[in-house]
Amino acid sequence: MSEALENKQSNLMELATFYVGDTLCGIDILTIQEINKHVDVTDVPQSPEYVQGVLNLRGKIVTVIDLGKKLGLSSIIQGENNSNIIVDSNDEHIGFVVDKISDVMTAESDKIEPAPANIGGVQGKFFKGVFKTEKSLIGVLDVNEVLKDD
Repeated sequence: MSEALENKQSNLMELATFYVGDTLCGIDILTIQEINKHVDVTDVPQSPEYVQGVLNLRGKIVTVIDLGKKLGLSSIIQGENNSNIIVDSNDEHIGFVVDKISDVMTAESDKIEPAPANIGGVQGKFFKGVFKTEKSLIGVLDVNEVLKDD
C-alpha cells in the first residue's frame, strides 16, 4: 500500500451516529463494544438521576445512563426505537440510552472542527468537535468527558 493511501486511511474515523432528542451525535465506532435494544434495567438506589440502573449483559454488569439527562437535555422517552450503546471505559461497561440509532458515517479527522460552546442545547464540553455533512451537523461525543463525575 502506498504511503499516501495509508495516511489517508489513518485520517479516517467511523462514527456511529444516533439521536438524543433532536441532537445528532456520533461516537468513534472503535470505542463501542456493542449496540443493542434497550431492555429493562434494575434500579440502583441513591444513584445520580441520570443513571437508569444496571443490567446483566452476558455476565457483565453494565451501568445504564440516560444520555439525555446526562447531557442536560430532557430524559430519553421510552419507546421501541431506544437503544443502548455499550462502551468500555476504564474496564467498566457503560450503556448510553439513546432515542434512535442512525447511520455509520466516515469522517476525516482533520474535517472535525472544534466544538462550539453549545450544540443543540448541550454544553460543548461533552464533545470532541463537530463534523459537518451536506445535510446535518454531528456532535462527536467525548465519552470520557460524559462519564466524568459532575
